[in-house]
Amino acid sequence: MATDRLKRTPLHALHASLGAKLVPFAGYEMPVQYRDGIAAEHRAVREAVGVFDISHMGEFEVTGPDRNAFVQRVTCNDVGALKPGQAQYSALLTDQGTFVDDCVVYRFADKLMLVVNASNIAGDWEQVVAHKRGANVRLRDISDETGLLAVQGPRAEALLAPLTAVGIALLPYYHFAEGKVAGMECFISRTGYTGEDGFELYCRAGDLERLWYALVGQGRAVPCGLGARDTLRLEAGYPLYGNDIDATVTPLEAGLGWIVKLDKGADFVGSAALRKQKAAGVKRRLAGFKVVEPRAVARPGYDVYVDDRKVDVVRSGTVTPTKNCAVGMTYLPIEHTQAGMRFMIDVRGNRVAAEVVPLPFVPRHTHKA
Repeated sequence: MATDRLKRTPLHALHASLGAKLVPFAGYEMPVQYRDGIAAEHRAVREAVGVFDISHMGEFEVTGPDRNAFVQRVTCNDVGALKPGQAQYSALLTDQGTFVDDCVVYRFADKLMLVVNASNIAGDWEQVVAHKRGANVRLRDISDETGLLAVQGPRAEALLAPLTAVGIALLPYYHFAEGKVAGMECFISRTGYTGEDGFELYCRAGDLERLWYALVGQGRAVPCGLGARDTLRLEAGYPLYGNDIDATVTPLEAGLGWIVKLDKGADFVGSAALRKQKAAGVKRRLAGFKVVEPRAVARPGYDVYVDDRKVDVVRSGTVTPTKNCAVGMTYLPIEHTQAGMRFMIDVRGNRVAAEVVPLPFVPRHTHKA
């Protein structure tokens, strides 16, 4: 894809000025790393605080009297369990029960908001609109007018607290509050995808640069790119759409059965297929692994074998900075997913041994209420 056709976040010029390596990602030109590199950014989030520009993510606003019932129908988790000020991890599914996308649903007093992956904005929008039918709702794609920064790490709260009157120390995990941060209207969500404590700050796109400068700098947060975001989420055992979850995989197979609420009192897209799969029993499951042989790294796309039979490919795989060893995720037959079981991965023509290990690879330190 030619870079002149790629979209850019409002911080594109700022990233370039900081020496970021910019790469095509999900239709955007995005920073993969800054001058100090992925490992340094990764460590900053694990040990202190880093900030990611994730304004490429998509946001859909749902208003109107039928908003809750409508989102119940198009997502698999239970929107009815949410109070205003709460968020939940969920998914949009196909009729076959496989992923259209994973998403986060936010419940406000007067609306709901779905946050979706950048690569899927168009497809997700098409899915949501297609199921509107007679529902009395108004749908708005507010992706381009919304800025989003992820402030992640054990020092995230200490960095953010002096910049806002919102009592963020009292904000539980997967809750959010509206207020000003550094003088800019935001809503502050105690969420993230790194396995560390942190916040995601939603603001007007035009306020994004001022918000960035309030957070990033000497003695404050380290700017972080998509490379560190990927190694952090892999260590935390979080699936990535397009790698670990996609239109061939169901949440039950992905170890995400906890976001599937078959008894929530409303059928949803894919619910019939998932009931059937649950009754029959899941035949494969996403498993974490480490490569047993030294100096061999299992990269995404490498073939995976059990007893000389190809069963999948490596979905995610690299050497991560905290573990400092080759780890990854793949789908294995359910009877082969116990910790310690071994299988083979074709690494550039050589079959190397890998061993199933429990997820996450690194303990998560998300905020506990």
